[in-house]
Amino acid sequence: MTLEQKLINRFNKAIFDYNLIEDNDKILVGLSGGKDSLCLLDMMAKRQRIFKPKFTFEAVHIRMQNIAYESDTSYLESFASQRNVNLHILTTSFDASTDKRKSPCFLCSWNRRKQMFALARKLDCNKIALGHHRDDIIQTTMMNLFFQGRYGTMPVILKLDKMPFSIIRPLCFEDEADIRQYAEQEGYVGQKKTCPYEDTSHRADMKRLLSEIEKINPEARYSIWNALEREGKLTEE
Repeated sequence: MTLEQKLINRFNKAIFDYNLIEDNDKILVGLSGGKDSLCLLDMMAKRQRIFKPKFTFEAVHIRMQNIAYESDTSYLESFASQRNVNLHILTTSFDASTDKRKSPCFLCSWNRRKQMFALARKLDCNKIALGHHRDDIIQTTMMNLFFQGRYGTMPVILKLDKMPFSIIRPLCFEDEADIRQYAEQEGYVGQKKTCPYEDTSHRADMKRLLSEIEKINPEARYSIWNALEREGKLTEE
């Protein structure tokens, strides 16, 4: 089996196991410009060519003015256009001095999410697709346990209380290593500048810790995933 087929099979399994995409869905895909979101857009475009389920989707790239990371927007436009996807490019910023209790990562994510939600409502989308993979979900579980004292993670599907749409994560069965290899194989062009906090965040710490744990137990990620599934942490109604 080729790497591409492995990714597609896992993508389809996520869709059907968690009922992530249904007939007549209109989906907004978050395209940050990193390998994960490029892979998500690619998989969504491939899936759309199949008769069932019948859905439409558009993409959005949100630039943050006051964080020194950058994607090549002309490349993103070309990438989306080649897959017949309409791409919206928005620019926003935030003022970290308004709430010094919150980290730049939190504020950046929160403000990007607000822009995405506003566009989803404007486009009358009923779902937003994000490019988080299995490693992201497991690392979030670890961060919640070690830093917040609670057992939970980012769900594969999350129905929002105050918004008329759900958050879905169709890459939830994909491993980051496979996505990285596929991105290299397909010649994805990565971000021109990566986030300055990328290697100093708690997520980076959890990534390193998970790698060490897997040296002791190579099946650790599957044990964590099975525990999340058994306790119903991967879906949130």
